[in-house]
Parts: sequence; C-alpha cells; structure tokens
Amino acid sequence: MLVYGPDAGLVRERMNALAKSVVDDLADPFRVSDISDGDLRQDPARLADEAAAIAMLGGRRIVRVRGAGDSVSKIFDGFLTDPAGDALVIVEGGDLGPRSSLRKLFEDAANAAALPCYADDAAALEDVIRQRLGKDGLSPEPAALDYLMANLGSDRGVTSNELEKLALYMGPSKANEKRTVTLADARACIGDNSGSSLDEVVDAAAGGDLPALDLALSRARSADTHPIALINALTRHLQQLHLVLAEIESGTPAETAIRAIRPPVHFSRSALLRRQVSLWTRKRLDKALSLLLEAEIQCKTTGLPEDSICGQTLMRIAQAAGTRRR
Repeated sequence: MLVYGPDAGLVRERMNALAKSVVDDLADPFRVSDISDGDLRQDPARLADEAAAIAMLGGRRIVRVRGAGDSVSKIFDGFLTDPAGDALVIVEGGDLGPRSSLRKLFEDAANAAALPCYADDAAALEDVIRQRLGKDGLSPEPAALDYLMANLGSDRGVTSNELEKLALYMGPSKANEKRTVTLADARACIGDNSGSSLDEVVDAAAGGDLPALDLALSRARSADTHPIALINALTRHLQQLHLVLAEIESGTPAETAIRAIRPPVHFSRSALLRRQVSLWTRKRLDKALSLLLEAEIQCKTTGLPEDSICGQTLMRIAQAAGTRRR
C-alpha cells in the first residue's frame, strides 16, 4: 500500500491505521520493520528479506518504507512482480504527482494500491471534528463548529492535536452525557491553526528571523509535520515572492502585486509579505530555491535525517534573508 499526498499528517494517520489492522503494538521490533528510502536504494534486496522474515513470536509482520520517491520505483516493480512473504508493506510517499512512476506502479498493480491524502474539504473536516469530539461526549454548537472549520484543516495531524487539546480543555464527560462546545470554549482553546505550523516556519525563514525559525521548527516537529511538507511550503512561498518582485520591477506597486497573489494572502500576513519583499532580490531567491530543491533530493535519496537536512537548509535561507539587499 502506497500512502501519499500533501497532507503529511493524514499520511501518517492512515499509515498507522493500516499498520494497526495487522499489529496492535507498533513498537514491537519483532513484527514491525522500518526502512528508509536511502536504505532501500543501498540494499534493494532488503525489501524482500524483510517481507519474507518470520516474527520470532509469531504473527504477521509490517514493513514500513519511509520517504519513498520515484528513485525506488524499479525496486518495487521487481518486488510486486515476485512478492515474498505475507507481510503488509506500507510505503510513505510525498506529494506524488500524476506522472510519478511510483504512484502509477501502485495504481496499476493487481497486488497493490495507492491511497492519496489531500487536505480535508469542508465536508470531511466537519466529519473529523464531530467524530473526534463525539468520542468524549462533546458536540459543537453551530458557531463553534464554524470557528473550528475556519481555523483547522490544513494538516490532519495538526487538526487531531488541536481537537485533542480541546477535548482535554472541556474535561471528562459522565456516562451517556452529551455536552456542548461553545464558541467561547473553541476560542479559548484553539487559535488560528489553519496551516499555522507551516506559516510560522515559512514566515520566519523568509523574514530572516532565526530565533523564531528555531521555535517554529520545534512546533512543527511537535505537530508531526513532515520535513518535506516544510520544504515544499517554503518553496511555494519563495516562488510567490519571486513573482511579486517581477511585478514590482515591471512597475506595479508593491501593495498591488501582493494583493494579486493567488490564493489571496490573509490580511494578518500582509505586513510580513511587504517586509519579506524588501529583503530579497530575484537572484537571491533563485539561489534559495536551488537550496530547497537540493534539500528535497537529499531527504529522498541519502537516508540522512530529514529533520536535520530541512532545519539546516531553512536556517541558511533565513540567514540569507537577514542580510538586507543593497
């Protein structure tokens, strides 16, 4: 099973759900094996070896492959043609496009499947909110539901963490008791978390604020935000800055160029965008984008710690932003 998509939190949630359908304790070293993309490329035979291995104490095994990309497509092609053992192989992919060879392989294979994970739409987000709060005997009033839907939803991991926090804030319910979450409850517990971890990292890096970036990276890790998601978010943001600077150089006022960004920038971030535009040139943005591309390749191919690669790259970009252009 290939689980992929831009919502890293949902990818991990679904991977865990799939794994727990076979193994109750995902920390069991005899029944759960983790392999990185880099490990697999260095030792292609390891996939078949792990899938065919027999657990010491019996029971079906899980093999999880982390950070897989198109570079391991041939390995999986060979494995799916002649599979070994009865282990459930769960593959974590990034934001794989329609042309991805790995995605196409899993979609077309008779003995495999690909499960996409996109950000929740309004209907799915409402279901997530109601189901999670319902587990604790809680039901949001209409105003509270509107607030939660407006401030959650960009990443399933962040959404789940925030709803867990809200449930703890409300306290335990008595047996069969149904309680209402009011707008005041939602506001008291949950701020604007729609992409908050991503926005904090992006704005700190693009604005050259090293202390804020260090804190934002720590929060993103706590929210289980995948390093590739951070790299991709900053890449998209710097590409937007590149377009804004091109418009400004052609004679468009900065305010007009910023307002033309699609999707529109939230009003609370307009001042940040104006400052970031003043810190960068298109040439320096090109260099920063090259660093991000190289970091993404390293995360997917070297087997080195992805958090470290991401953190070091973003710190370099923040340092570059902190050196004002002349």
